[in-house]
Order: sequence, then C-alpha cells, then structure tokens
Amino acid sequence: MALVPCQVLRAAILLSYCSILCNYKAIDMPAHQTYGGSWKFLTFIDLVIQAVFFGICVLTDLSSLLTRGNDSQEQQRQLKKLISLRDWMMAVLAFPVGVFVVTMFWSIYIYDRELVYPKLLDNFIPAWLNHGMHTTVLPFVLIEMRTTHHQYPSRSCGLAAVCTFAVGYILWVCWIHHVTGVWVYPLLEHLSPGVKIIFFAAVTIIINVFYLVGEVLNNYIWDTQK
Repeated sequence: MALVPCQVLRAAILLSYCSILCNYKAIDMPAHQTYGGSWKFLTFIDLVIQAVFFGICVLTDLSSLLTRGNDSQEQQRQLKKLISLRDWMMAVLAFPVGVFVVTMFWSIYIYDRELVYPKLLDNFIPAWLNHGMHTTVLPFVLIEMRTTHHQYPSRSCGLAAVCTFAVGYILWVCWIHHVTGVWVYPLLEHLSPGVKIIFFAAVTIIINVFYLVGEVLNNYIWDTQK
C-alpha cells in the first residue's frame, strides 16, 4: 500500500482514539473519582497505549517524508530509532494488549456481563463509545499490521517485556484492592484466593500467547520466514 494512504489511515485512527479518550474522560462516573481513577482499568490503559502507538506511527510517517532524499546521517539515525520504537510498541504492547482486551472483554461479557461491564454502566457509556473501547481496537491494530512490516525483538526479550507488563498490572490491581478493599473487576470478587492465583497466571500466559500470535501473523503477512 502506498505511503500517503497509510499516513492518512494512521492519522484517522489516531484522531479516533483521541476522540474516544476525550469522550471517556468527560463522563462523570463514580469510578473515576475513586483511588486509581481511570488508570485502574486495563481498557483505559490500552486506549492510551493505542493512541501513543499510532501517534508514533504518524510521527514516523512525517519524519520519513521530511527526510526523503536527505543524506543527513544524523536524521537517518533518528528516523531508525523512531521506527525501532514503533515496532517495539507494536510487538510488545499495541498488539498483545489490544487483542487481549477485546477477546477477554467480549468473552466474559457474553458469559455474564455483570462480571466485567455491569448494566449500570449503560447509563454512563453510550454503545458507540463501548465499541470504540472494546471492539475497534482489534481491526485497527490488524490494519496497521497489514499495511506495515514491523521488526519484532528477539522472542525472549519480547516475552520478558510482555510478562513485565502483565505482572505489573496484576500487582497494580492487587494494590488497589489492598488500599480500597474493592476489586477493580467484579469477577475477582467471586474467586477464592487460590483461584485468583490461577486466574492471574492464566491471564499472563494468554497475553504471552497473543504476543506469539502477533509475531507469527507478522511473519506470515510479510513472508519473513522465507
């Protein structure tokens, strides 16, 4: 796909995430006023990750256009750093976390929405915003993977980074419960301590699997295995 259409596409996706974030933050929900605010929800963290990632993509596209035909080694070096950061974010955060949020949310929602997205939230969050947070993330990240080849880090480094993120968020959720006495997600209220440990371990494994899926899919699309 040509560079200019990709630029326009990424810019449009970035603007959509900015709109979603602004509309979400404008909602006056009681949960936003409690300890941790919006940052206790993985959905919000993922939205920020996606917005930052596509912001870097747009910045990379602009830098590539500005340095085209320029023989400055310093500018080329800075562009390579930007591309490396873009690829790392795609591999470690944007794809695995985005796919995890979409699949886990809708799987639990279909089973029993009260465990993850109580019906009460319909009074605060319109349907289009819910889909903006929990649905469009997947096609957006797949479009990015299809339009641009991303260089993945070594598998050990990539998995270590994903595990660090997963464990860090789990510890954050546990800390919030320690401070407030309330679990971020209603689902956790119904699990015994032993089952919680198994659940957290399973979540960490799943997000690592999504990292591997992203790596395989990237290689398949761009035929880097040959």
